[in-house]
Amino acid sequence: MKQESWRRLFPWRRTEPLPGARSRLDGQLVVLREKRLSDVQRDYAWRTDPELAELDATSPIRLTVEEYARYYRDELDHPSPWSVRYAVETRDGDHIGNTMYYDIDRSKSRTELGIMIGDRDYWGRGYGTDAVLILLRSIFEDVRLGSVYLHTLNHNTRAQKAFRKAGFYDVRNVRRDGRMFLRMEVAREDWLDRFGVTDTGNETPARVGEAADAAGENAAHQAEGDPALNQPRDVGGRAP
Repeated sequence: MKQESWRRLFPWRRTEPLPGARSRLDGQLVVLREKRLSDVQRDYAWRTDPELAELDATSPIRLTVEEYARYYRDELDHPSPWSVRYAVETRDGDHIGNTMYYDIDRSKSRTELGIMIGDRDYWGRGYGTDAVLILLRSIFEDVRLGSVYLHTLNHNTRAQKAFRKAGFYDVRNVRRDGRMFLRMEVAREDWLDRFGVTDTGNETPARVGEAADAAGENAAHQAEGDPALNQPRDVGGRAP
């Protein structure tokens, strides 16, 4: 595989920490923490899973686990200046998925978000929504970007309901590689107004979750039965 492809497979090279980005974020159900080399086996299993790949509108990667681990280590040592990624863990420390924000554009004050709950035991139980909420909180309060957007498969209406519950709104349909996606966005001021999180960060993650529950009372149940709620797409699916 060419070097350019490896860069797209592992897009998170960063020479220094992103200002404001934290290494750990705590929610009601999950903790977001920095990625580790010990995550390789689970990440490899998820990246080679045909069902997860289909939900991401891509194909499973064809690397051996040894090849994947070699480049994984290199990219952990040299992360991207344009992305921040986290492992999603339960409060008990079980690694169940990954999330990231990427294509960070400081000039336009925006970034794209992606998430995957790879462990099927945690589908449909609110873990993905909790992860999105605390990640948005950090993006808006710690990193202080002005907006976040994502793309989810156009027919994945359950995932779209989950994102709406977390504060996103529909923007437009987008065609990518012959597939139709729905672009969704959320602005910082709108999100803070809706969820009651202050600029100073005084609001706790638990209260953010409570606000989400209140805001989503009349919405259909969110859809973490689809683990690839929104994954950044590129070579091998580029799952976070």
